[in-house]
Amino acid sequence: MELLVERCAGMDIGKDEIVACVRTPGPGGKGRAKQTRVFSSFTSGLEAMAEWFSAEGVTEVVMEATGSYWKAPWYMLEERERFELKLVNANHVKILPGRKSDIADAEWLAELLEHGLLRGSFVPPAAIRELRDLTRYRKRLVQAHTAECQRIQKTLEDAGIKLDSVASDVLGVSGRAMLAALVAGERDPEVLAELAKGRLRKKIPALREALRGRFKDHHALLLRLVLDHTAYLEAAIAELDTEIDKVMAPFAEARDHLDTSPGSASGPPRSSSPRSAPTCPASRRPGTSPAGPGWRPATT
Repeated sequence: MELLVERCAGMDIGKDEIVACVRTPGPGGKGRAKQTRVFSSFTSGLEAMAEWFSAEGVTEVVMEATGSYWKAPWYMLEERERFELKLVNANHVKILPGRKSDIADAEWLAELLEHGLLRGSFVPPAAIRELRDLTRYRKRLVQAHTAECQRIQKTLEDAGIKLDSVASDVLGVSGRAMLAALVAGERDPEVLAELAKGRLRKKIPALREALRGRFKDHHALLLRLVLDHTAYLEAAIAELDTEIDKVMAPFAEARDHLDTSPGSASGPPRSSSPRSAPTCPASRRPGTSPAGPGWRPATT
């Protein structure tokens, strides 16, 4: 079989240790020689492994995508800028015979690599990985914020408070003022309704009816805890927005160009100011659409 990579290494990565195999030309240039060593997955072990690879003149390194354990070795070797790295899908390697143990895994990967039989997976550059971590965590926080908004509405419903039937946004300025008053001990619907601001003041009669209920002390405790958590989530999302904008700065031109592409759902380019934290979604009756009763799904 044709030899494509003269000096290469294969790695089998576990949580606590890494088995690495280096394949190089044999003595006198005859045949192939292999060396297999076991390293700790601590940073000191990764550094020792990278130095060994450098000393052996390794040019390409392959490893399997095993959970998240591959990331630390990958980043360590990536920073050296001496190696061409390849991350392979374990399922792709499994269909090839010859794997018997962890040691055999590393040796088998190195042998497959030297013959060009492995296809690497895409690993984005460091800046994109950082952006991906930030946006994925932001998505989690937005989901948690939405869940807390729904918990507020369920708590109010349990107490017989129908605020979401009158106010489109329970966590708007007026809604927050009323919720804070409820938590503070105010139960009089007349007083609570007078906390309405802006256009919601036109609905004060309906608010008086909606704010009559059986709001008890345990409802107040639950609501206070949820509101505190919601405030924390909103602050965390705002902080992430600021950092995301900072990381996105080098890609702003490409992002804005994408936003103007036909069919893009994101609309015109947004400003560089941080995105506002999500608001509590307006309540809807089961089966209705956020776009109203006349809404119909698009057909292809």
